[in-house]
Amino acid sequence: MARAGLTEDLVVAEAERMADDVGLENVTMAALAQRLGVRQPSLYKHIASLAALRRAIALRTLTALSAELSRAAVGRSGEDALMAMARAFRQWVKAHPGRYQAGQRAPEPGDTVHEAAAAGVIELFTSVLSSFDLSGDDAIDAIRSYRAALHGFVSLELLGGFAIPLDVDRSYERLVTAVIGSFSDRRPTAVGAGDDQPGDTHANS
Repeated sequence: MARAGLTEDLVVAEAERMADDVGLENVTMAALAQRLGVRQPSLYKHIASLAALRRAIALRTLTALSAELSRAAVGRSGEDALMAMARAFRQWVKAHPGRYQAGQRAPEPGDTVHEAAAAGVIELFTSVLSSFDLSGDDAIDAIRSYRAALHGFVSLELLGGFAIPLDVDRSYERLVTAVIGSFSDRRPTAVGAGDDQPGDTHANS
């Protein structure tokens, strides 16, 4: 019989904490049941499987991270907003490493709920990057560059990859500043009426 008061929300919340404490790969139904002080079959009254549990963690992670980034960007725009989001991202991921790992799992084909949650984070980046007047492939490149820079740096940091005695905060700030600065270089350049040269067709290269 399930422990009195045990709910799906409580089960997932404990699984989130466990993921942060011992790593997502160590969150199993058996280990979670032991942590909750119940028999493993009791969990299946609330969560159908380990896959369902990890999906639930991923959904909650994407929602929480999106909310955190949104709060960081409120009242800001452009470079200021992106820098604030980068700082909030690093702080949140370092505090919730297991949950973040779960949030990186790609949605299963046809899982529209998971797809929508993942799209929410991307849409936030897209909204802030709109001030750089990027479109098409340039906008996609910018989003990928920004996400990859943040993810790569913080992932290495969590793995203990920065052993050299140099201020890691400084390195992160300089990386993000460089990535954001590259977006301005991708803006389309308006050609003035007096800038045309004889024979210049302005063909796209």
